[in-house]
Amino acid sequence: MSDQATKGTGVKVPHLAESLVSATIGKWLKQPGDYIEQYDVLCELITDKVTVEMPSPIEGRLVKLLAEEGYTAAVGEDICLIEEPHQAGGSTAGAAEAASQPQRAQTGEARREAPEADGEAGMRGRYSPAVLKLAAEHGIALSEVKGTGLGGRITRKDVEAYVASGKTAAVEEGKPVAAVNAEAAAEAATAGVFLPVPPKVPVRSTGIHLSENPPLPKIEVEGQPLDGRGEYLIDVTPIRNTIASRMRQSVTEIPHAWTMIEVDVTNLVLLRNKVKGEFMKQEGINITYLAFLLKAVVGAIKDYPIMNSVWAVDKIIVKRDINLALAVGTEDFVVTPVIHKADQMNIAGLAREIDTLTRKARAGKLTLSDMQGGTFTVNNTGSFGSILSYPIINYPQAAILTFESIVKKPVVIQDMIAVRSMVNLCLSLDHRILDGVICGRFLQRVKENLEAYNQDTKLY
Repeated sequence: MSDQATKGTGVKVPHLAESLVSATIGKWLKQPGDYIEQYDVLCELITDKVTVEMPSPIEGRLVKLLAEEGYTAAVGEDICLIEEPHQAGGSTAGAAEAASQPQRAQTGEARREAPEADGEAGMRGRYSPAVLKLAAEHGIALSEVKGTGLGGRITRKDVEAYVASGKTAAVEEGKPVAAVNAEAAAEAATAGVFLPVPPKVPVRSTGIHLSENPPLPKIEVEGQPLDGRGEYLIDVTPIRNTIASRMRQSVTEIPHAWTMIEVDVTNLVLLRNKVKGEFMKQEGINITYLAFLLKAVVGAIKDYPIMNSVWAVDKIIVKRDINLALAVGTEDFVVTPVIHKADQMNIAGLAREIDTLTRKARAGKLTLSDMQGGTFTVNNTGSFGSILSYPIINYPQAAILTFESIVKKPVVIQDMIAVRSMVNLCLSLDHRILDGVICGRFLQRVKENLEAYNQDTKLY
């Protein structure tokens, strides 16, 4: 995609993975007129597996967006134009600049006094949204920060270094730091220096989970307005549309069956209570029941490798590597990052992977490699109190297991009633590959592995 009227270098959709041929523009994080540093994030790209941030490969001013949010662009297709520093100053660029900022043409005296000839002062007045946001978070007056960027421009790293140094900015008494930075921005604007305004970001991207009802939309049916209706509309985002497509594919193509088993995890509860404090001191993370479950599942898959397979029409493909996918939920969607070669990890290693992938998922920092190659999925539905669930298989895998909430119950042991910590394990299976007998044996093995934990179990 090209544009003859606007000068600039086209930024293309990168080749993120071998099988990826396109990506959808999720959200533009920069707008025309923003000055972009190399590796600044331009937008979010949504693939069928994960949402990734797209960094800018070049530095310059963003002059035009060639693809709207929601547009699916092919790999290698231009999605925006960036005017690099060496391209600025030409007649075409000058015309575009004058057209986009007519007010600057009216401030002749200010422009003559603007530091266009003085590159250092001119560039120093340009604060990116990331710099302004970081300065506001830490209460820093940008006039006190020394810039190391092009022409003395203050970069994010400069602000971070200033914060790390422990210095306190000299701010006029009684005046908020944000106001000081705003004044600096206004002064730079009157001097003809462009200052991007940080975009207002909604608290939640889709609005699916709202604490307050939004205003009712004005809806017309056959030309007649219907006000005061008892519903509101939510736009389907690209990632929600991808989830819907994958779920529909799973239930349409895979004949689901379901089974459940109850497990006594009293000894596991005692073991975790014993080791969690020391583990937190040593590793800096919390060790959850999920790490012990994954170890038990890995052991059971080794005994019944058919659980680690996919349907291929005329054959069944059994995977040698055990790559466990974890279902991680956020406010707006569910993703399934993968612990690769989980069969080669101990309980502590699994706990570290769980913590890392969960943090990345909830921060939106997962990469394509984090999402690819899963062979069996586990979902910790007990984390939000569920005691029974019927999960949808993560296509094209053969099965998915849910770990429900641990509940104290009275149970009969050797004709005596005892209070024990019990949990349900629920398994959905692809009935083309798996049958009740093999899945029953698999669940029994997981149960045996979980109930075999004791005070002497080693984490490393």
